[in-house]
Amino acid sequence: MSGFVDGEGGLGVFSEVGSLKKVLLHRPGKEMETLTPEVLENLLFEDIPWLKKLQIEHDGFADALRGAGCRVFYYADLLKEVLADSGVASVAADHLVSTGRIPQSRLKEEIRELLVSINAGDLADVMICGLRKDAVPHSDDEKRLSWWIQEDFPFYINPLPNLYFTRDPGAMIGEGMALSAMQTGARSRETFLLDLIRRYHPMFSSIGEKLWYSPDMGDSLEGGDVMVLSDTAVAVGASVRSGSDAIETLARRLFEEDSGIREVLVIRIPAARAYMHLDTVFTMVDRDSFTLFPGVENDIRVFRLTPSGGSGKSGSIRIREAETLEKGMAGVLGMPVRILKSGGKDRGAAAREQWNDSANTLAVKPGTVITYNRNTASNEALEKAGIRVLEIEGSELVRGRGGPRCMSMPLLRGI
Repeated sequence: MSGFVDGEGGLGVFSEVGSLKKVLLHRPGKEMETLTPEVLENLLFEDIPWLKKLQIEHDGFADALRGAGCRVFYYADLLKEVLADSGVASVAADHLVSTGRIPQSRLKEEIRELLVSINAGDLADVMICGLRKDAVPHSDDEKRLSWWIQEDFPFYINPLPNLYFTRDPGAMIGEGMALSAMQTGARSRETFLLDLIRRYHPMFSSIGEKLWYSPDMGDSLEGGDVMVLSDTAVAVGASVRSGSDAIETLARRLFEEDSGIREVLVIRIPAARAYMHLDTVFTMVDRDSFTLFPGVENDIRVFRLTPSGGSGKSGSIRIREAETLEKGMAGVLGMPVRILKSGGKDRGAAAREQWNDSANTLAVKPGTVITYNRNTASNEALEKAGIRVLEIEGSELVRGRGGPRCMSMPLLRGI
């Protein structure tokens, strides 16, 4: 191990809006240059970002976080540190080879030998940017048909252009973590990267066995649907990416283990690509305030899950439907709440700006959120409601269909 020392000990998330102290990001890199029109749909993009501007905008986002008093950690740095251990590098190489598009067993062994022979930084690069077929040395006599036929897909190991949306592979809930079971194969390795860091990086040692969900538990569940409302309550979106069975499993684990969570509020949203996660239409902006895209308000259903009989060890869950989203939130938080509609009173502006993630805000402290500056009507509505808005550029970032909350995984946040 590299001897990394974390100067501000501990991890834990006990609120959606408490002061954000540590966050995990991924600065977009060469993996973005693998996007072509032919693969956009498979890699879940609507358009091709311009990498240079994308990185400038992402750096601006990181600077806004630092300016708010938050320490920023990057995937590439943490991976490089854990991969400096040869045993961890071997685990990573085994996973890459077993899940890659490598047809022959002999070729798999050759690629595995290549991966364990390179330095930690280069291996981290492969894990994020993928491995092209032409990056593996072969003489013409050794080149197999899978090498020559590159038109369909030129990679042995897929790139991860979605990784800059670090919210999705997992979520800290209290002092533990829920590892996502990604709904699409294009993103499944993202969870492995996070789990590798969780298991082997000393900064994550406090998590230990507090693993509230993992891919082997069944149905898909993604971090963009998970919101830590307080130290005793979590909201989870039932969406196109997170299934009801996974949500119930997560709730049962949280109730039965030492998580501190006593209630799970399930918010069912329309199952559509435009609303892929709960946080694409609904986020928390203050202790008693939320922003909501009004285009979904009539289609939302809300359910309150609690341990039956008040004890999580009983194994059963009580499910009650709340009359409205506002009443469900008020019941869980124990106070009246405000639902602020994105776009203000202009439903046309709301629809346009939702496409640009106006409702995907990231709170850095109670009543202060980071948003894209392009969402003028929604930002003005928040300001009029007393919410301080820290605007960032996002013309290229938004092309991946995500906003400031999508691009951040909180690691330490108080109540």
